[in-house]
Amino acid sequence: MGMPVTLALRGRHTTDVAADEAWLRTVESLREADRVFSTYRDDSDVSRINSGTLSLDAASPLVREVLALGAEAALASDGAFDVWLTDARGTTTLDPSGVVKGWAVDRAANLLSELKGTDFCLSAGGDMVCRTVVPGAHPWRIGLEDPHDPQQLLGLVPIANGAVATSGTVHRGQHLVDARTGQPPRGIASVTVITSTLTWADIDATAAYAHGTEAGAWLESRPDRTALVVWDDGATTAVRTAPELHAAQPSRTSSGRPAER
Repeated sequence: MGMPVTLALRGRHTTDVAADEAWLRTVESLREADRVFSTYRDDSDVSRINSGTLSLDAASPLVREVLALGAEAALASDGAFDVWLTDARGTTTLDPSGVVKGWAVDRAANLLSELKGTDFCLSAGGDMVCRTVVPGAHPWRIGLEDPHDPQQLLGLVPIANGAVATSGTVHRGQHLVDARTGQPPRGIASVTVITSTLTWADIDATAAYAHGTEAGAWLESRPDRTALVVWDDGATTAVRTAPELHAAQPSRTSSGRPAER
Protein backbone atom coordinates (compact mmCIF):
# COMPACT_ATOMS: atom_id res chain seq x y z
CA MET A 1 0.00 0.00 0.00
CA GLY A 2 3.05 2.25 -0.13
CA MET A 3 3.06 2.98 3.60
CA PRO A 4 4.90 1.72 6.69
CA VAL A 5 3.10 -0.91 8.76
CA THR A 6 4.21 -1.57 12.32
CA LEU A 7 2.96 -3.78 15.14
CA ALA A 8 3.45 -3.51 18.89
CA LEU A 9 2.55 -6.47 21.12
CA ARG A 10 2.48 -6.90 24.88
CA GLY A 11 1.28 -9.73 27.07
CA ARG A 12 1.40 -13.50 26.59
CA HIS A 13 2.53 -13.57 22.95
CA THR A 14 5.19 -11.07 21.87
CA THR A 15 8.27 -12.81 20.45
CA ASP A 16 7.10 -16.42 20.25
CA VAL A 17 5.97 -18.58 17.33
CA ALA A 18 2.31 -17.62 17.78
CA ALA A 19 3.19 -13.93 17.49
CA ASP A 20 5.33 -14.54 14.39
CA GLU A 21 2.57 -16.53 12.70
CA ALA A 22 -0.05 -13.89 13.53
CA TRP A 23 2.20 -11.20 12.04
CA LEU A 24 2.66 -13.20 8.82
CA ARG A 25 -1.11 -13.64 8.49
CA THR A 26 -1.58 -9.92 9.12
CA VAL A 27 0.90 -8.98 6.40
CA GLU A 28 -0.66 -11.39 3.91
CA SER A 29 -4.10 -9.94 4.60
CA LEU A 30 -2.78 -6.45 3.83
CA ARG A 31 -1.03 -7.71 0.70
CA GLU A 32 -4.28 -9.27 -0.50
CA ALA A 33 -6.03 -5.93 -0.07
CA ASP A 34 -3.25 -4.27 -2.07
CA ARG A 35 -3.59 -6.84 -4.86
CA VAL A 36 -7.31 -6.16 -5.14
CA PHE A 37 -7.58 -2.42 -4.49
CA SER A 38 -4.32 -0.72 -5.44
CA THR A 39 -4.76 2.20 -7.82
CA TYR A 40 -1.05 1.94 -8.71
CA ARG A 41 -1.01 -1.70 -9.88
CA ASP A 42 -2.23 -2.37 -13.40
CA ASP A 43 -3.27 -5.89 -12.40
CA SER A 44 -5.46 -4.94 -9.41
CA ASP A 45 -9.22 -5.39 -9.59
CA VAL A 46 -9.73 -1.64 -9.21
CA SER A 47 -7.36 -0.77 -12.06
CA ARG A 48 -8.95 -3.38 -14.29
CA ILE A 49 -12.44 -2.06 -13.48
CA ASN A 50 -11.31 1.44 -14.41
CA SER A 51 -9.72 0.21 -17.64
CA GLY A 52 -12.90 -1.65 -18.57
CA THR A 53 -11.27 -5.09 -18.58
CA LEU A 54 -13.09 -6.35 -15.47
CA SER A 55 -16.75 -6.01 -14.56
CA LEU A 56 -17.93 -5.38 -11.03
CA ASP A 57 -19.76 -8.69 -11.07
CA ALA A 58 -16.56 -10.56 -11.94
CA ALA A 59 -14.40 -8.71 -9.41
CA SER A 60 -13.41 -10.06 -6.01
CA PRO A 61 -16.27 -10.19 -3.47
CA LEU A 62 -14.09 -7.86 -1.39
CA VAL A 63 -14.75 -5.12 -3.96
CA ARG A 64 -18.49 -5.32 -3.40
CA GLU A 65 -17.96 -5.21 0.37
CA VAL A 66 -15.91 -2.02 0.07
CA LEU A 67 -18.30 -0.46 -2.44
CA ALA A 68 -21.16 -1.02 0.00
CA LEU A 69 -19.20 0.87 2.66
CA GLY A 70 -18.45 3.59 0.13
CA ALA A 71 -22.12 4.01 -0.69
CA GLU A 72 -22.96 4.24 3.01
CA ALA A 73 -20.23 6.83 3.49
CA ALA A 74 -21.40 8.90 0.51
CA LEU A 75 -24.89 9.04 1.99
CA ALA A 76 -23.66 9.89 5.49
CA SER A 77 -21.37 12.65 4.19
CA ASP A 78 -23.98 14.28 1.94
CA GLY A 79 -21.80 13.37 -1.04
CA ALA A 80 -18.58 15.02 0.14
CA PHE A 81 -17.01 11.58 0.34
CA ASP A 82 -17.41 9.16 -2.57
CA VAL A 83 -15.43 6.26 -4.01
CA TRP A 84 -16.64 7.23 -7.49
CA LEU A 85 -14.94 10.43 -8.63
CA THR A 86 -15.68 12.46 -11.75
CA ASP A 87 -12.98 14.69 -13.23
CA ALA A 88 -13.33 17.93 -15.19
CA ARG A 89 -13.73 15.98 -18.43
CA GLY A 90 -16.67 14.05 -17.04
CA THR A 91 -14.76 10.77 -16.68
CA THR A 92 -15.82 8.73 -13.65
CA THR A 93 -13.32 6.42 -12.00
CA LEU A 94 -13.36 4.15 -8.98
CA ASP A 95 -10.98 5.19 -6.19
CA PRO A 96 -11.85 3.38 -2.95
CA SER A 97 -8.67 4.50 -1.17
CA GLY A 98 -10.64 6.48 1.42
CA VAL A 99 -12.36 3.26 2.53
CA VAL A 100 -9.75 0.60 1.86
CA LYS A 101 -6.97 1.69 4.19
CA GLY A 102 -9.00 1.61 7.40
CA TRP A 103 -11.03 -1.39 6.27
CA ALA A 104 -7.93 -3.40 5.35
CA VAL A 105 -6.18 -2.68 8.65
CA ASP A 106 -9.34 -3.55 10.62
CA ARG A 107 -9.57 -6.80 8.66
CA ALA A 108 -5.93 -7.61 9.40
CA ALA A 109 -6.30 -6.66 13.07
CA ASN A 110 -9.00 -9.29 13.49
CA LEU A 111 -6.27 -11.89 12.96
CA LEU A 112 -4.25 -10.40 15.80
CA SER A 113 -7.25 -10.67 18.09
CA GLU A 114 -6.70 -14.45 17.97
CA LEU A 115 -3.59 -14.01 20.15
CA LYS A 116 -4.86 -14.91 23.61
CA GLY A 117 -3.93 -12.62 26.47
CA THR A 118 -2.10 -10.20 24.18
CA ASP A 119 -2.56 -6.47 23.63
CA PHE A 120 -1.67 -4.97 20.27
CA CYS A 121 -1.39 -1.72 18.40
CA LEU A 122 -1.34 -2.10 14.62
CA SER A 123 -0.29 1.03 12.74
CA ALA A 124 -0.49 1.64 9.00
CA GLY A 125 0.78 4.99 7.79
CA GLY A 126 0.08 6.47 11.23
CA ASP A 127 -3.53 5.26 11.50
CA MET A 128 -3.96 2.70 14.26
CA VAL A 129 -6.09 -0.05 15.74
CA CYS A 130 -5.52 -0.52 19.49
CA ARG A 131 -6.66 -3.44 21.63
CA THR A 132 -6.13 -3.98 25.37
CA VAL A 133 -7.15 -7.28 26.98
CA VAL A 134 -4.44 -7.82 29.59
CA PRO A 135 -5.85 -7.08 33.07
CA GLY A 136 -4.36 -3.92 34.53
CA ALA A 137 -2.61 -2.89 31.32
CA HIS A 138 -2.42 0.81 30.55
CA PRO A 139 -4.08 2.22 27.42
CA TRP A 140 -1.89 2.76 24.41
CA ARG A 141 -0.67 6.35 24.24
CA ILE A 142 -1.00 7.80 20.76
CA GLY A 143 0.89 10.94 19.80
CA LEU A 144 -0.80 13.61 17.70
CA GLU A 145 1.43 15.21 15.13
CA ASP A 146 1.28 18.93 14.42
CA PRO A 147 0.34 19.30 10.72
CA HIS A 148 2.09 22.69 10.70
CA ASP A 149 5.30 21.22 12.14
CA PRO A 150 5.43 17.42 11.68
CA GLN A 151 8.50 17.16 13.92
CA GLN A 152 6.38 18.20 16.91
CA LEU A 153 3.70 16.43 18.91
CA LEU A 154 0.78 18.55 20.01
CA GLY A 155 -0.43 16.06 22.59
CA LEU A 156 -1.19 12.46 23.52
CA VAL A 157 -4.42 10.49 23.70
CA PRO A 158 -4.80 7.19 25.58
CA ILE A 159 -6.71 4.52 23.66
CA ALA A 160 -7.44 1.16 25.25
CA ASN A 161 -9.79 -0.28 22.64
CA GLY A 162 -10.48 1.72 19.52
CA ALA A 163 -8.96 3.24 16.43
CA VAL A 164 -7.53 6.58 15.37
CA ALA A 165 -7.16 7.98 11.86
CA THR A 166 -6.11 11.29 10.38
CA SER A 167 -6.70 12.88 7.01
CA GLY A 168 -4.53 15.71 5.78
CA THR A 169 -2.03 16.70 3.14
CA VAL A 170 1.20 17.10 5.13
CA HIS A 171 2.83 13.83 4.06
CA ARG A 172 1.22 13.08 0.70
CA GLY A 173 0.51 16.53 -0.67
CA GLN A 174 -2.88 17.66 -1.90
CA HIS A 175 -4.78 14.47 -2.77
CA LEU A 176 -8.12 15.04 -1.05
CA VAL A 177 -11.12 16.62 -2.72
CA ASP A 178 -14.75 17.36 -2.00
CA ALA A 179 -16.44 14.79 -4.24
CA ARG A 180 -19.34 17.19 -4.82
CA THR A 181 -17.10 19.77 -6.50
CA GLY A 182 -13.94 17.90 -7.38
CA GLN A 183 -11.98 20.69 -5.67
CA PRO A 184 -9.67 20.56 -2.64
CA PRO A 185 -11.32 21.93 0.50
CA ARG A 186 -10.06 25.18 1.96
CA GLY A 187 -9.28 26.42 5.44
CA ILE A 188 -8.42 23.03 6.94
CA ALA A 189 -5.07 21.41 7.79
CA SER A 190 -6.04 17.99 9.20
CA VAL A 191 -8.79 15.98 10.87
CA THR A 192 -8.23 13.23 13.43
CA VAL A 193 -11.10 10.89 14.36
CA ILE A 194 -11.19 8.32 17.15
CA THR A 195 -13.93 5.69 17.23
CA SER A 196 -14.41 1.96 17.67
CA THR A 197 -13.24 0.84 14.20
CA LEU A 198 -10.53 2.11 11.90
CA THR A 199 -12.84 1.65 8.93
CA TRP A 200 -15.11 4.44 10.12
CA ALA A 201 -12.40 6.51 11.78
CA ASP A 202 -10.65 6.68 8.41
CA ILE A 203 -13.83 7.32 6.41
CA ASP A 204 -15.03 10.05 8.76
CA ALA A 205 -11.64 11.76 8.93
CA THR A 206 -11.54 11.90 5.13
CA ALA A 207 -15.18 12.98 4.83
CA ALA A 208 -14.76 15.69 7.47
CA TYR A 209 -11.66 17.00 5.72
CA ALA A 210 -13.63 17.11 2.46
CA HIS A 211 -16.20 19.33 4.20
CA GLY A 212 -13.52 21.98 4.71
CA THR A 213 -14.74 24.78 6.95
CA GLU A 214 -17.84 22.71 7.80
CA ALA A 215 -15.78 19.79 9.16
CA GLY A 216 -16.56 20.43 12.81
CA ALA A 217 -20.27 20.90 12.23
CA TRP A 218 -20.47 17.69 10.20
CA LEU A 219 -18.57 15.70 12.83
CA GLU A 220 -21.09 16.83 15.45
CA SER A 221 -23.67 14.78 13.56
CA ARG A 222 -21.61 11.57 13.72
CA PRO A 223 -22.35 9.22 16.63
CA ASP A 224 -19.71 7.76 18.92
CA ARG A 225 -16.84 9.91 17.71
CA THR A 226 -14.06 11.89 19.31
CA ALA A 227 -12.47 14.24 16.79
CA LEU A 228 -9.95 17.01 16.50
CA VAL A 229 -9.80 19.46 13.60
CA VAL A 230 -6.75 21.61 12.89
CA TRP A 231 -7.39 24.67 10.77
CA ASP A 232 -5.03 26.40 8.38
CA ASP A 233 -4.39 29.18 10.89
CA GLY A 234 -3.37 26.69 13.62
CA ALA A 235 -6.60 26.93 15.62
CA THR A 236 -8.28 23.69 16.68
CA THR A 237 -11.80 22.43 17.20
CA ALA A 238 -12.56 19.42 19.40
CA VAL A 239 -15.69 17.32 18.89
CA ARG A 240 -16.84 14.61 21.29
CA THR A 241 -20.01 12.62 20.64
CA ALA A 242 -18.72 9.49 22.40
CA PRO A 243 -18.03 10.18 26.08
CA GLU A 244 -17.93 6.44 26.76
CA LEU A 245 -14.93 5.86 24.48
CA HIS A 246 -11.65 5.37 26.31
CA ALA A 247 -10.03 8.26 24.49
CA ALA A 248 -9.25 11.27 26.63
CA GLN A 249 -8.60 14.76 25.38
CA PRO A 250 -4.95 15.37 24.43
CA SER A 251 -2.63 16.47 27.19
CA ARG A 252 -2.92 19.97 25.76
CA THR A 253 -5.07 21.60 23.07
CA SER A 254 -4.14 19.72 19.93
CA SER A 255 -4.99 18.02 16.72
CA GLY A 256 -3.07 16.38 13.95
CA ARG A 257 -1.87 13.14 12.53
CA PRO A 258 -1.40 10.25 14.97
CA ALA A 259 2.30 9.59 15.26
CA GLU A 260 4.00 6.32 16.08
CA ARG A 261 3.69 5.18 19.66
